Amino acid sequence: MLVKCYGSTILGIDAMTITVEVAVSPGVEYAIVGLPDNAVRESLFRMASAFEQSGYKKPGKRVVVNLSPADIRKEGSAYDLPIAIGILAASEQIAAERVGDYLIMGELSLDGSILPIRGALPMAIKAREEGFKGFILPKQNAVEAAVVNDLEVYGVDHIRQVTAFLNEESELEPVQVDTRDQYYANLNRFDLDFSDVKGQEHVKRALEVSAAGGHNLLMIGAPGSGKTMLAKRMPGIVPPMTLREALETTKIHSVAGKMGSESGLLTRRPFRSPHHLASPVSIVGGGVNPQPGEISLAHNGILFLDELPEFPRSVLEILRQPLEDKNITIARVKYTIEYPCNFMLIASMNPCPCGFFNHPTQKCQCGQAAITRYMNRISGPLLDRIDMHIEVTPVAVGELASDRSGERSETIRQRVIAARNIQTERFKNDTIHTNAMMSSRQIKDYCPLDSQSIKLLQGAMERMNLSARAYDRIIKLSRTIADLDASPNITARHIAEAIQYRSLDRKMWGMK
Repeated sequence: MLVKCYGSTILGIDAMTITVEVAVSPGVEYAIVGLPDNAVRESLFRMASAFEQSGYKKPGKRVVVNLSPADIRKEGSAYDLPIAIGILAASEQIAAERVGDYLIMGELSLDGSILPIRGALPMAIKAREEGFKGFILPKQNAVEAAVVNDLEVYGVDHIRQVTAFLNEESELEPVQVDTRDQYYANLNRFDLDFSDVKGQEHVKRALEVSAAGGHNLLMIGAPGSGKTMLAKRMPGIVPPMTLREALETTKIHSVAGKMGSESGLLTRRPFRSPHHLASPVSIVGGGVNPQPGEISLAHNGILFLDELPEFPRSVLEILRQPLEDKNITIARVKYTIEYPCNFMLIASMNPCPCGFFNHPTQKCQCGQAAITRYMNRISGPLLDRIDMHIEVTPVAVGELASDRSGERSETIRQRVIAARNIQTERFKNDTIHTNAMMSSRQIKDYCPLDSQSIKLLQGAMERMNLSARAYDRIIKLSRTIADLDASPNITARHIAEAIQYRSLDRKMWGMK
């Protein structure tokens, strides 16, 4: 008997339906074809034990399983459940009439229980697109898949639940999730607040400008000056994700297996902080079994690189193209996959190897050559893609002991949202949505300068020896500062503030 049931595979962050064809005929051979990897081939052993523990029999006949399309490699253990259901239906141990109506995925344990899988959300989206009646999958992934509307999602713990449902011996209760309720539930909940930070008002202002315009930012300061503390509070001032952004971000984390059993929708912007020993593949993605990297997990959110010069040069240089294009293409001999990676880069570093260059009280022990070598660990092309460089100086003891609280994150966030709304209106006919993404043509269209502003910018470039690459960056920053002031035009005051955020372009930086 020949039976067809359906599973799914992940290509990038999207799913593709896989037809599981099972033929049972006289003979003794067991075979799985259609480019299965070892984990798929081993499913026959897991199924044999699961059948025995669940009261079913392994067919004493020739069983051939074909995973179609056969030219796409099938990886992982998530095909266990559709293959098992196909074998039971083809051997007439369960009814076959309803098997093809549902997308079925799950890993089988030896006792017949069903273990979680990756990529449940994109699979559910594909199931709805292709008109399946429902999606049967592990209970741990059910809330995640139920985010998709107009699709019956059934979470199951054991293979017996699936067979009883397909035999119409019992019913499964579909999992219900109110997507919009989940979206709004945790939208404004943050554990860290800027009011906890004493002093550093100029750095808080720089972070506000960065969040308002989507600008990449580098903080340079001595150890203990508060760089990491400030960066970790950044998610509390960036604008909330739209529902579309939340779904897109959740898909990426679903494919990477980063969703918990209670998580249905990610509503807060990601904040990823990989260690400086991370490998290039872990940062950009890929691998033998392709997975999204840190830059894709930070999509629509923030990638924080602490101690930037300590990252290997190979890791830093691969960030150049994603920072520009907002996506990463993983090209290998056997596959090409594209992952989105539209993130804000927030980085921090010491000013020298000992960390005390320009410190108000500590003396730097580094020679000029050592400082130069340390700064040269960050290449010019990468630095060119970082809009803002801000110096962070230690807070005085008296200010640390003060009881005065700083401005709350929510207050700053409201100003950021107002500035982003101005940009949304400005770019409504363009493909961009923040000032940081403006091209040279768009700078010309949206950022006209008056004579006083031009004179100030020209003087700064000559006096401070600012590079030509800083010119566009300063104008973009000025546009964001003007948006925070709700000013339709860029003024000399906005230009002056933007110039202060280009510390590493100064001629005498790093000179003792």
